[in-house]
Amino acid sequence: MTLRLRNLGSGSSGNATLIEAHSGTTCSRLLIDCGLRVSEVKKRLQACDLELSDIDAVFVTHEHSDHWGHAASLCRRLGIPLWSSEGTMHAVLGEGADLDELDWNQATDGVPIDLGDLQLLPFTVPHDAREPLQLCCTDGDRRLGVVTDLGHASAHVVRALQGLHGIMLETNHDLDRLRLSAYPPFLKQRISSNLGHLSNPQSAQLLRDVMHPGLRLVLAAHLSERNNAPELARAALAPVLGCNQAEVPVADPEQGSDWWSV
Repeated sequence: MTLRLRNLGSGSSGNATLIEAHSGTTCSRLLIDCGLRVSEVKKRLQACDLELSDIDAVFVTHEHSDHWGHAASLCRRLGIPLWSSEGTMHAVLGEGADLDELDWNQATDGVPIDLGDLQLLPFTVPHDAREPLQLCCTDGDRRLGVVTDLGHASAHVVRALQGLHGIMLETNHDLDRLRLSAYPPFLKQRISSNLGHLSNPQSAQLLRDVMHPGLRLVLAAHLSERNNAPELARAALAPVLGCNQAEVPVADPEQGSDWWSV
């Protein structure tokens, strides 16, 4: 069995992350979030020798447009299931989303979802959305966590992320850059609140809380293009990992990341 991740884009311009489990004879692929246009997802998949039809299901973490965006269109086009919390579904319906002829499935905190060679375990996170969920994924051997869009690492989040072999971790903003930015005060407050996004120090602390010898992959993600920089995220995480800063991979808003196996 192999379990791997490839980020297709991470940031306010649109988020999408591909998780793949391969048993040797069968393969399951999950797209987490689809804030990118379907044509853009297709282009980024083709860059790694895949097609839209290779996606088996989509999981949407919450209703914000850079995550929900084009998920319904993609699932309807491919005839594949879409998973989200009930709160996310009601939120997008309230914003006028068209869910007709969509194979929507309810995801719930702590309730496993079986998807071929993958098992998903959703968990709630503190974020300013209706019922946001993030994910741990396993192929039965390795465990991979994907955690972005949370204002702080609650005890529940820390428990959910124990025993990981790999994690894609939000490192959204540098505190000084955010404070000095041209963002209006209400937006600075939203980002830095307990329901906003993780700062670099908060991300480093969460990593400390889940660190163990088996955790080999840490991919920094969801960096603010204005209020952070790859070198700042790397500088925060490298001491926890005990590695050189250059060794910490960072997902690019436009290019995403390479494949990473766990």
